[in-house]
Amino acid sequence: MQILGTALEEGRATVLRHLLANPFAGLRVARSFAHVTDVLVAATFHYCATYLHPAPIRTKSEQLTVIAVGGYGRGEMAPFSDVDLLFLTPYKQTAWGESVIESMLYILWDLKLKVGQAVRSIADCLRYASKDFTIRTAILEMRLICGEEDLYQALDEKLWNELFSHTGAEFAEAKLAERDSRHRRQGGSRYVVEPNVKEGKGGLRDLQTLHWVSKYIYHTGTAWDLVEMGVYEEDEVQKFADAAKFLWSVRCHLHDISHRAQEVLSFDRQIEVAQRMGFGDAKGRRGVELFMQTYFRHAKNVGDLTRIFLAALEAQHTKNTPALSVLLSALSFRSPDTFDGIFSVKDGRLNVSDGSVFADDPVNLIRIFHEAARTQAMIHPAALRLVTQNLDLIDDKLREDPEANRLFLEVLCDKAEGARILRRMNETDVMGLFIPQFGRIVAMMQFNMYHHYTVDEHTIQTIGMLNQIERLEAIDDLPVASEIVRGGFSRRILYVALFLHDIGKGMARSHSETGAEIAQVLCPRFGLTDSETDLVVWLIQNHLAMSDTAQTRDINDLGTVREFANLVQSPERLRLLLMLTVCDIRGVGPGVWNNWKAQLLRNLYWDTRDMLTGGAEQASRQHRVDRARAALAGTLIHWPEEDIAVELARHYPHYWLGLDTDAQAHFAEMERENAHGMSSQFLMDPDRDVTVALLYMEDHPGIFSRMAGAFALAGANVVDARSYTTSDSMICSSFSIQDAERRAFEENRLPRLKRTIDRTMKGEVLVRDGLQEKIRNRTVKPFEVPTRIIFDNESSDLYTIIEVNARDRIGLLHTLTRTLTSLHISIFSAIIATYGERAVDVFYVRDIFGLKIGIDSKQRRIETRLIEAIERANSSAKATVGPGRR
Repeated sequence: MQILGTALEEGRATVLRHLLANPFAGLRVARSFAHVTDVLVAATFHYCATYLHPAPIRTKSEQLTVIAVGGYGRGEMAPFSDVDLLFLTPYKQTAWGESVIESMLYILWDLKLKVGQAVRSIADCLRYASKDFTIRTAILEMRLICGEEDLYQALDEKLWNELFSHTGAEFAEAKLAERDSRHRRQGGSRYVVEPNVKEGKGGLRDLQTLHWVSKYIYHTGTAWDLVEMGVYEEDEVQKFADAAKFLWSVRCHLHDISHRAQEVLSFDRQIEVAQRMGFGDAKGRRGVELFMQTYFRHAKNVGDLTRIFLAALEAQHTKNTPALSVLLSALSFRSPDTFDGIFSVKDGRLNVSDGSVFADDPVNLIRIFHEAARTQAMIHPAALRLVTQNLDLIDDKLREDPEANRLFLEVLCDKAEGARILRRMNETDVMGLFIPQFGRIVAMMQFNMYHHYTVDEHTIQTIGMLNQIERLEAIDDLPVASEIVRGGFSRRILYVALFLHDIGKGMARSHSETGAEIAQVLCPRFGLTDSETDLVVWLIQNHLAMSDTAQTRDINDLGTVREFANLVQSPERLRLLLMLTVCDIRGVGPGVWNNWKAQLLRNLYWDTRDMLTGGAEQASRQHRVDRARAALAGTLIHWPEEDIAVELARHYPHYWLGLDTDAQAHFAEMERENAHGMSSQFLMDPDRDVTVALLYMEDHPGIFSRMAGAFALAGANVVDARSYTTSDSMICSSFSIQDAERRAFEENRLPRLKRTIDRTMKGEVLVRDGLQEKIRNRTVKPFEVPTRIIFDNESSDLYTIIEVNARDRIGLLHTLTRTLTSLHISIFSAIIATYGERAVDVFYVRDIFGLKIGIDSKQRRIETRLIEAIERANSSAKATVGPGRR
């Protein structure tokens, strides 16, 4: 046992040293791990069969063969892959065979190997494999390790003669359906920013699926065999080999770093794997981003190879072809003289009439996608393959061709098929070559927790979102955007703006400014007029303005709306900017859009529209206060008149401007019932997807900070906070909070939440100690976010706005508010937004005298103290996190 353990340890160590010395040798390393395992399994079998359970004279039924199956059978193992073994017997199990197998398994388990095992006869293997495709796939890749070779050969012959030979189509359909299901489970895109190297779209399992089907149908041993059969060209098989080499290298490094079978390439592991594989910072981009761009390009190549392979299967009718009815019905509307002789229908898909159509007229490289969009047809894989083989025809002449650009613009603006066809153009590299500025962002990863996709995939997702809105499929979720569509909008302008809004990413300068400059060049090329170009440029320059204003400013403040209206200047700009903002946020990824953001954007849109059109009362501040006081009085009609008068007199103007009537009515009842004690109420606000916590108590220095700490302890994310002091020194605070999933708290969780808040506010729980414990139990993500403090005295008529950009963490709001309190700064409201790992906390404040903070030296002092507090808290958090919690 000790000898085997030492041999295994030394063998694995040698292989891993080779991996570190040759970081791209993953496939060779995977085969080396399989070889080390072969030697170990064979030695274990020899020891058990010869010394532990000797049987000098064995009967025919006491034969035993040890076979590797699955990935191990293929001869490829990552450092912590399972060891899948088939113990093959000629008939039913014997006592001798059972003893040998049992002893082998105990030894292998003691060596810490994860062994998957089955004991079957030849008849069992055929019966199970005929019913279960997972078993059939595993046994397809079987490989003899040790034992009776004749038994192995007998099984191999029976499998091919009695099962595999006549079930090729069935197997191919099953594996491709299994692949589609797996892709859906993994997010449906090969461009998710934390991909699963093994199971994700474009990952190793997709390459293995190609290998399984080709072996089953064509009896191939390697991908190179498919060249001789005419399925692949040599350069395509080279892509196969390069992708396998890269993906196996990533997987082996991932296993080694994680010390377990980790398949998800998480953010923290991306940094380590990128460093191991030699990706350093270059051209203003981080090494990890360059590494992930390489990863996604290989994932895209895997998709190309799959498409080519499917074309070969369809040509042989191994795989079922799609129904012709939809395509033929669409083609029936074609004008008889449109592109005649160029395209045809083959196997139910749009195909080229012959192999020279692109060489004869390179515009056809764009026209085929235009025709697919117009007819809503699928493009045959053979045609897409021919497209990729003619990419060298895309040159400056084609890029400047008016007809090619007209066709592309029509594809871009196609509300039925735009996103789908653009994705095909991107996957075949047509789009990146036809528009080189877009080619630069293909497979570009943004190393943060906010964006779920690469830049190019995010762009296509946003266009897909606009397609849905235009088809009126999102009326319930997006009533305002749907209303704008019904009223008509500048389609070309918005689609081009969406297509180009992030095209400046990855450059040293602001991507909004860089993108606007690129738009100045591309819009005329696409055929847009000067006025259309100017509007596209403005939208790209300001495509973050509406989101930032809605999420990080008090949109109930008339000054905020006025400043935003001054930026927008026209109702048309406002309509287009709202739709661009909605599509941009919803295209970031699942869970980013919610009712809270939706309501903020709607309110800002409506208020700004009223201000631009003059439809709203441009009410004076005092008139708005009087209107709010009257509204509250109307809800308190059951109160005595003198009590109503007292309540109306207790509050200062900003209270009436900052809270809605419903919250004011609750505070009035809390005052009446609790006098000068503490009271809290928790209200559901499903329209905004938040829980509103109303806290009423005596005011004292630091109270806002303690409340922020209480919510952090309770696991609540504060998205909006407002606090107002009354004339009799009570404080009315309204916190809009969400749970960890950025949703309103469920009602059954509210009693516990209320208890935690009440105990903390009463001093029964110490905020600082409680936060340290929560930080200790949290894994820290590997992102660096520079701290930035911005002072704004223009956007609000009443307050100085302090905007803090910092790395998000538990208790950040508490740290910031405690620091501001120590500087004798009065906090009247706080608005909190998070973008992945980045938090933007905005405070509406005044100094101790009730004035704005306009003195530069005082601003610098506040800035210094805030940065120091953030750095101390971050250092403390890193020191608190234990081993394995980085």
